[in-house]
Amino acid sequence: MRATQLALPVTPVLAMGVMCSQLYLLGWDVFPQALAMTLFFLSLPVQGLMWLGWRAQHPLPLSLFDWGNQLSAKLQQMGVPCHPLGANARYQDMATILKLAFERLEPKYWEEL
Repeated sequence: MRATQLALPVTPVLAMGVMCSQLYLLGWDVFPQALAMTLFFLSLPVQGLMWLGWRAQHPLPLSLFDWGNQLSAKLQQMGVPCHPLGANARYQDMATILKLAFERLEPKYWEEL
């Protein structure tokens, strides 16, 4: 996730730098190769986003499933409306619970883990 977040703002600048430097140093004869490299660099964050979306739909492993249900129970004890993870829980469901937990739980809670 960090690599994709970093790639979103960096790769367009890098792609334009590659295109301009190749055209400046080698001339317009290498335009097809420069264009191909530019498109490659621009496709990297798209590939990362596609992979993250694909991964979000995979089922949770049992270790994360149990921890997610404990976290959900803690949030419910605090009065936060949060549904426990079901039998077909996915990484996206866990991300939703974690987002709620980071917004509502005190930082002290995370230090206790």
